[in-house]
Amino acid sequence: MRDGLVWFKSSHSDSGGGNCVEVAACADAVHVRDSKATDGPQLVLPPAAWADFVAYTARA
Repeated sequence: MRDGLVWFKSSHSDSGGGNCVEVAACADAVHVRDSKATDGPQLVLPPAAWADFVAYTARA
């Protein structure tokens, strides 16, 4: 773990190399990255914003 974060892949991801995201949660932030570009940019959100996003997508 180069960045010290523990990354988790979406439970909806498959092993076929499709579009997948990985998430790593800390006390003060949630990091999101493309699972195919792990050295690429990350989206960093406050935990409350991540919770709002997850709640929204669960309704969609």
